[in-house]
Amino acid sequence: MRQVEFTPSGERVGAVGFGAMGMSWVYDRHGLTERQKHDVLNLAVDLGMTLVDTAVLYGGGANEELVGSALGHRRDEVFLCSKTGLRAASLEPPRTERCGHPDEVRRSVDDSLRRLRTDVVDLYYLHRVDPDVPLEDTWGAMAELVSAGKVRHLGLSEVSTEQAGRAHSLHPVAAIQSEYSLWSRNPDGSGTTADGVPSGDVISWCAEHGAVFVPFSPVGRGYLTGDLAGRTFSAADFRSRNPRFTPEAVAANEDRVLGPIREVAGRHGVSLAEVAIAWTAVRGEHIVPIPGTTNPDHLRQDAAAARLRLTAEDLAVLDRVSPVGDRY
Repeated sequence: MRQVEFTPSGERVGAVGFGAMGMSWVYDRHGLTERQKHDVLNLAVDLGMTLVDTAVLYGGGANEELVGSALGHRRDEVFLCSKTGLRAASLEPPRTERCGHPDEVRRSVDDSLRRLRTDVVDLYYLHRVDPDVPLEDTWGAMAELVSAGKVRHLGLSEVSTEQAGRAHSLHPVAAIQSEYSLWSRNPDGSGTTADGVPSGDVISWCAEHGAVFVPFSPVGRGYLTGDLAGRTFSAADFRSRNPRFTPEAVAANEDRVLGPIREVAGRHGVSLAEVAIAWTAVRGEHIVPIPGTTNPDHLRQDAAAARLRLTAEDLAVLDRVSPVGDRY
C-alpha cells in the first residue's frame, strides 16, 4: 500500500488505516470468535493498513485487549493509536461519560499500555473535550505522558479549530480525528462538532499546522458500501437508533446517497466502499481514513481505496450526495 508521512519526525503509515472499534463496541458482531477477530486485524496489517486505532472506551477496554493480543507480536509493524477522556458508563446499552481530569488521564494511559501489551503508544488522543475540565488542564496532563515516554504523539477527536488552536499552543497536535464521509462533512467548515460547536475548517487547520486529519466512519457506518439493503439491527447496535438508518431514511437515501456513489464506482470498476474512502482523502496527503470491518473481503476493498484516484468529474457527481436524516 502507498504510505504517507504521519509525523514531523518522518514516521510513515499506510494511506488507509484500520479502525478497530466495531469489533468490541456499539455494532452487531455476529458471533465472531476471537480467532476471527485476530485474523482480520492481522490481515489489515498484511494489507498495509499499519495505523491501527482503538480507545479506552471501546468495550470498556476490551478492544485494547483485543488489539494487544492480536498484534502484540507485530508491534514494530504497527502505528498504534488509542484514546483517553471518554469511558463506558454502561456496556449494554452502550453509554459514555467524559473524564478529562488530569488524574484520570494519568491512570488511563497505564491501563492502556497494559492492555495493549506495549510500553509506548504512538498516538494518544483526547477522545472528547470534557466541558467540566479546562482543555488546557487535560492537554497539559497528556503532554506529561510524552515527557514520561509513555506516548509519542498527541491528538484530538471531534474538536473545533478554536479548541485545536488552544491545545496546539501548549503542545503540538499531531492529528485530529473526526467523523467525515460523503454524508457527514462537518469538519470541512460546514458543520459542527458532536457538541454542537461550529467546527471550522478542521481539515485545512491540520494542513496548516502540520497535523494529520483522520476521518472515522468513512463508509457511513456501513451504509455507503451499499451492502446493508434489508439489514435489520439489534437493539444493542447503535444504528438501530440512528436517524439515517430508519426505514424511511434508508429508502430515501438509496437515490440521494448511493446513486451518485454507484455512478462513480461503475465508471472505475471498483466497490462503493473504495469510492467513499477515496473521497475522504482528496483534500491532501495529510489525510488518513480509518474504515473498520469484521469482514475480510470488505477489508480488502477498504485497503484498495488507497489506489483509487477520483477525477474532477467524479467529484462533481459525488457532490450531489444529500442525505436524509441527521448525523445523530
